[in-house]
Amino acid sequence: MEEVLALLIPIVLFLVAGAALSLHLVLRFRLKKEVQATYRLALEKGSELSPEVIESLNGGGPRPQQDLRRGLFWAAIGGAIAIAGLVQGEPAAVRPAIATSALPLLIGAAYLGLWQLAREA
Repeated sequence: MEEVLALLIPIVLFLVAGAALSLHLVLRFRLKKEVQATYRLALEKGSELSPEVIESLNGGGPRPQQDLRRGLFWAAIGGAIAIAGLVQGEPAAVRPAIATSALPLLIGAAYLGLWQLAREA
């Protein structure tokens, strides 16, 4: 029974991750489809679409606050992975955990750099 449970845990993990990604993609597609229908309706009625209206319907431009949130999120994930490796106390687990944490830490640093550049501009 424990062998079956040990096998089901990663399978369920990947199924849930795939379902979450699929849901995100489907909802984003529906939103874009509704925006496209709004464009079409406005053009059929003869109204002019200014660049400001189009930009607001598309979600606006880049948002520096979003870069800050993403940067902090990825840096926290990287830090958590590194701390988890350090807390285990086994020397064989420390180096792989720190190596694994490097990627999310660098992604977080890149987003924080983008946020800083947007603030200066």
